[in-house]
Amino acid sequence: MFALSTASVYPESVAHAFEYASSLGYDAVEVMVSIDAISQDPDKVRRLRDYHEVPVCAVHAPCLLITQRVWGTDPWEKLERSAEMAHELDADVVVVHPPFRWQKEYAAGFVEGIADLEKRTGIAFAVENMYPWRATARREMDVYQPHWDPSLEDYANTTIDLSHAATAHSDPVEMAKRLGDRLRHIHMTDGSGSAKDEHLVPGRGTQPCGEFLEHLAETGFDGHIVMEINTRRAATKEAREADLLESLAFGRLHFATAAR
Repeated sequence: MFALSTASVYPESVAHAFEYASSLGYDAVEVMVSIDAISQDPDKVRRLRDYHEVPVCAVHAPCLLITQRVWGTDPWEKLERSAEMAHELDADVVVVHPPFRWQKEYAAGFVEGIADLEKRTGIAFAVENMYPWRATARREMDVYQPHWDPSLEDYANTTIDLSHAATAHSDPVEMAKRLGDRLRHIHMTDGSGSAKDEHLVPGRGTQPCGEFLEHLAETGFDGHIVMEINTRRAATKEAREADLLESLAFGRLHFATAAR
């Protein structure tokens, strides 16, 4: 299943994301809960889903600094509400980032808490790979706990984001091999290795995007492959549309080639 993240159309809205997904031939949408009021309202998202006849495959919990006050300030409450939203929209995955290190209480029980949430809710909480924050090539700071690399922890379900892998200077194919069948969800994108999280169109950076997709196909991956790219610099709707279509075509081509 190839899905479109609502983050890929920012600064346009969640409503626009469903329009693009429907018109360009995406199989589903991942809703990133953000400062867009629609993204926080399951009823409004359901109406968009039903109108465009594009299912919601995943909900991305509000984990970013910019969303620190969305759905309150208690991180566990945010995850509970994300699971409720996923159930209401018939999605089977909630994407979540590991805690920031200053969220000490949350971080201390995070691995066990995620396992408990999965058991209670029946939703897969796919913990996403992140990256160290780097000021220079020699100065970096680990801001995520217990670690930015989910393959080092005992999560049942995980997400690999290739732009995050680029920023971390980590090999996404090797990470996928370490994770094995614990890899449930993909954020398909690209990066150049910059300290900035770029979210480029697949194929425009230095990540082994094609090889990664081929590895997924060869190992029988049956989770969600979500295009999560940055189109903020698209000067027109047509330019944004072209980037979204190119991303989808890249994913389908490389996955299908290896699956034959």
